[in-house]
Amino acid sequence: MYETERETRKTRIDTRLKDWGWIIIPYAAGLDSAALHRRAVEEYPTDNGPADYALFVKGRLLGILEAKKASANPQNVLEQAKRYAAGRPETTGVWNGFAVPFLYASNGERIFFADVRDENYYSRELLDFHTPDALEELFERDYEASKDRLLRKAFDTDKLRPYQKDAIRAIESGVSEQKRKMMLAMATGTGKTFTAVTMIYRMLKTAYAKRVLFLVDRRALAAQAAQAFSAFETPSGNKFNQEYEVFSQRFRKDDFEDGEKFDIGSMPNDYLTSPKSTHTFVYVSTIQRMAINLLGREGAFAQGAGDTDADDDADKMRIPIHAFDIIIADECHRGYTSRDTGIWRTVLERFDAVKIGLTATPALHTVGYFGKPVYYYTVSQAVLDGFLAAYQAIKIKSNVRIHGIFLKEGEKVALKNTETGTELFDELEDERAFDSSDIEHKITSPDSNKKIIAEIAKYAREHEERTGHFPKTLIFASNDIAHRSHADCLVSFAREIFGRGDDFVQKITGSPSVDRPLEKIKRFRNRPKPGVVVTVDMLSTGVDIPALEFIVFLRPVKSRILWTQMLGRGTRKCADIHKECFTVFDCFDGTLVEYFKGVTDFDDEIKEGGEGLSVEQIVDNIWNNVEPDYNAKRLIRRLRRAADTMSAKARADFSAFIPEGDIAKFADGLRDALKNQFGATMKILRKKTFQDLLANYDRARQPFYVALENVDKVGSEPIFKYGEDALKPGEYLKAFSEFIRQNKTKIDALSVLFSNPHRWNCAALQKMRDTLRQHEFDESEIQKAHECSSRKAMVDIISCVKYADDTRSLLLTAKERVDKTLRSLAAKRQFTPEQEQWLAYIREYLLGSVDWIKGKR
Repeated sequence: MYETERETRKTRIDTRLKDWGWIIIPYAAGLDSAALHRRAVEEYPTDNGPADYALFVKGRLLGILEAKKASANPQNVLEQAKRYAAGRPETTGVWNGFAVPFLYASNGERIFFADVRDENYYSRELLDFHTPDALEELFERDYEASKDRLLRKAFDTDKLRPYQKDAIRAIESGVSEQKRKMMLAMATGTGKTFTAVTMIYRMLKTAYAKRVLFLVDRRALAAQAAQAFSAFETPSGNKFNQEYEVFSQRFRKDDFEDGEKFDIGSMPNDYLTSPKSTHTFVYVSTIQRMAINLLGREGAFAQGAGDTDADDDADKMRIPIHAFDIIIADECHRGYTSRDTGIWRTVLERFDAVKIGLTATPALHTVGYFGKPVYYYTVSQAVLDGFLAAYQAIKIKSNVRIHGIFLKEGEKVALKNTETGTELFDELEDERAFDSSDIEHKITSPDSNKKIIAEIAKYAREHEERTGHFPKTLIFASNDIAHRSHADCLVSFAREIFGRGDDFVQKITGSPSVDRPLEKIKRFRNRPKPGVVVTVDMLSTGVDIPALEFIVFLRPVKSRILWTQMLGRGTRKCADIHKECFTVFDCFDGTLVEYFKGVTDFDDEIKEGGEGLSVEQIVDNIWNNVEPDYNAKRLIRRLRRAADTMSAKARADFSAFIPEGDIAKFADGLRDALKNQFGATMKILRKKTFQDLLANYDRARQPFYVALENVDKVGSEPIFKYGEDALKPGEYLKAFSEFIRQNKTKIDALSVLFSNPHRWNCAALQKMRDTLRQHEFDESEIQKAHECSSRKAMVDIISCVKYADDTRSLLLTAKERVDKTLRSLAAKRQFTPEQEQWLAYIREYLLGSVDWIKGKR
C-alpha cells in the first residue's frame, strides 16, 4: 500500500523481466539502439516523455512498458504507453499511428498488453511478460494474412457433418473478430473430438496456430484424444502426425487395448520450457499434469495413491506464456471445488493463447469464463437429425428408495464396522427411522437392491429374446466406500441374478480395489464381456460406449450437468446392433426424469462443490481484518461441523487448546471472544497444530446398518416421452387420442382410414405409421401403452387409431383382424376345399406381411 513506484519497479517488475530473459539497462545519450538485443532500456526518451521501459530485440524497438506502483490499477495505464509509442519516430513500422507494435502496463502484479497492429485491437491481461524470443515471433508472424487464409479455406473432407462445419466456422469467425475465449457446445456423441481435430488441422495448415495444447481432465480421455489425432486422415491422405508433430503425456500399457497401435511420442520438456518459432505441434495432456508442471505438486489438484489419473513422472517446470497459441479445453463443464476451479483457471490463464472450451453441457462457471457458446448443437436437434439415439424411460418403484426404512423394536440387524468390515448381529431395543437420503449411506436393504436388479434383469432378458443380443448395461451405484460399498453389493446380486459368471458383471470405479479400470472400460466398449458394469462416477462422462442400451440410476443425482452427461453415455448409435434408442431405468419412481425436465437451460444448475478456503486462510482473513464477520461465520460453521462428527479421541485432542475439548461451546462463544478477547482467541486459532487438528480431527465411527429383515416392494412401468413431458401409459394414450381426434381429417394418412377406406392399402398403412412416428407416436410405444394399461397386448395399429377416436371400437391384434375378416367371408358364401386352402395361404401371407413390415420398421 505504501510502496513507491520505484520500489515496485526494482522489487517486482525488474525481477519478472529478468526471469524471462530481459537484461535491464539505463538509457544513456549516444546509446546505439541498433545493437540492442534482449534489452529493456529504462527511461527511454520519446517526443511525449520518457517511457519507463523500452523493449529491444535484434535492434528493433518492439515494446513499451509503462510501470505504476503496486497499489495502482494498471489497466488504464496503457493509454500512457500509447502516448509514448505515438511519440517515437518510425523505425520498424507504423501501425494505427503507433511506431511501436506491443504495449504493456504493469504494477508488478498485474500485466496488461495490447498488440496495436490490428485496426480493431483489444488489450488483454497476461500472467507474465513475453520473453524476447516470444516478442520477436509475435512480430514476425502475419496473423491478418493467416486469418484471411483460414476464413477462405474450403472444407476438403467429406467426413464432416453439416453441424460440425457450422461449429468450425463459428470458431473461425470468432478468431477473425479477435475473440480470445470461445465455447463450443455439442451434444455427447456428436463428434466434438473429431470436430476439434479438424479445426486444429485447419489452423495449423493456414499458419494461424503453431503450438496447440489439447487439455482433458482424465487419463482415459487423453488416451482417446491422442488416438483421435493419430487416426485422423488429412486431405493429402496422410495421418495427422505425418504432417505435424503430435505429442502426449506418457501412457501405461493398460491405457490401450491389447495389440492397439499407438505411435505418438511423449512431449519433450524443452518444447515446453523453450518454445521455438520453428516448432509446430499438438500436445495432448491432462489438466492435472499441466497444473503440476506450472504450480508444482503442492499447488496442483489433489491426487491419491490409487488415483488412475495420477502423474507420478510429472515435475514443475518454468514454462513461458507463449508456449501455446491455442488451448482446447475438452469437457470444460466439469464441476470443481472452489480451490480446484482456481487451479483450473490459473492453468488456462497462464498462457497467452486463444482458449476454446468444448462441452456438451455448458455450466455456469464455464460460461462465466468462456462466455456463452458461439455454437450450440443440442441433443434434441441431433436426435431429430438422426445422428443420436433417443431414450425411453422405465420407472422402478421402490418403497425403500422413496420412503426410506423404518426398523421396528426387536428387529434383527447387522451392524457393520466401516473400518474393518466385520459385522455384529444385533436386535434393536428401540425403533429407528431412516429417510431416503440415508439409504446406502447409513443403512442398506439387501432385499431392495436384489429386487431392483431382478427387475432390471427381467427387461434385459426380454430385450435379448426380442433382439438376439444382451443389452450392455451400466448401473450407477451410490458409492464404492470400503466395507459398505453399494457398488460391491450390486455386483454380487447382479452376478447371482444374471448367472453368467464373474467376467460378465464387473465393477469399474476409481477404487484401489479395482485392477486396471481403464482396460476394463475398453473391454466394456469393445467386447461382449462384461455385459453389465457397475460404476459410481468413473463412467459418468467422456467415455464412448456406442453399444450401451441400458442405463440404471441407483444413485441420486442433483446436478443437471451430471445428469445430462450420464444420459449421454447412451446417446450414441451403434449400427452393429441396429441401435435406435436406449432405456433409462429411474429407480426413484421416475422422480429423476421428472426433476430434470428442460435440462438444457443455463439457469437451473445445482452446483456441487467443496468447502473453499482452508481453515488457515479463514483464520488469516480474520487476523488481517478481511471481512471479519463473514469469515467468523465460516469458521463457526466449521467448528460446529467438527462438534457434530468428532470422536472421543478428537475431544481429548482439542482439550489441549479448549477447556474439555468442547468445540460446540467454543463455537457458540466465538463471536464474543473475538470481540472482547481478540488477542487471546487469535493466539489459539493461529496455532498451526490447532488448524491441522480442525482439518484432520478423528471422526466418530458410525455403524453402517444392514436391514436384514426389511422387505421392499419393487415394481416398474414404462415412461413415455411426448415432447418435453414424461407420461404414464394412460396419459400417453390420452395424448394419442387427442391427436387422432384433432387430426383425423387434416392428415391425409389418417383421413384415408376414416373417410376413404376404398383407398386403403399397404402403402397407406405404412404412410400412416410414418406419420404417427413423426409426431412421436411410434406403433410399438402405443402397443406398449395399451399393454401396460391392462387392455391388450400386441394390438394392431389400425385398432389403436380407431380406439383413440372412439373407445367403443374393438382392440384387435393383427391375427384377430385377419381371422375376423376371413370368418366374415366364410359366413357370406360357401368355399370349396381348394378355395379354403388358398384362403389359408392368404392368411399366412397377410400375417407374414405384418411381421415383415414391423421388422422393416
